[in-house]
Amino acid sequence: MDISKKYPVTLVCGDITKIKADAIVNAANETLLGGGGVDGAIHAAAGPRLLEECRTLGGCRTGEAKLTKGYDLPAKYVIHTVGPIYTDGARGERALLESCYRSCMDIAKREGFRSVAFPLISAGVYGYPRDEAIEVALTTLAPYAGDTAVTLVLYSRPTYEAACRIAGRLFEND
Repeated sequence: MDISKKYPVTLVCGDITKIKADAIVNAANETLLGGGGVDGAIHAAAGPRLLEECRTLGGCRTGEAKLTKGYDLPAKYVIHTVGPIYTDGARGERALLESCYRSCMDIAKREGFRSVAFPLISAGVYGYPRDEAIEVALTTLAPYAGDTAVTLVLYSRPTYEAACRIAGRLFEND
């Protein structure tokens, strides 16, 4: 993690697999059996026991979330959620993306987690427009930031800078 900025949701530019937290969130596919992007990176960093546990979960539906141990990750747990594949924004994608963040925070609250780190869900291969995905993440997660330290981990510098710009617009007048 090279840089961070504090808003209700802390923004970090870095690698989510290096974050020490009660839980990190995996932007998974419906099988929960690994894939590309952040999903593949989390599975690789956690080791083979994560895949073994995921095989017992029966997959996960879009907008929902499931919990596993973190195994070889610095985080104790992984909350897996399946984001929507973006088509045109008129097929309920925003509601499903909001549901991903809420479902993860519901698990965090139920488990008593004090810290949760999220990637930017659906903005990679699932095609959600980056700036809109950032706004959904920040506005959905901000109400939870208080009892739980909530971090949004952005992998690239341009995405981090966009998130800082959007967060400034959303939160600096509060």
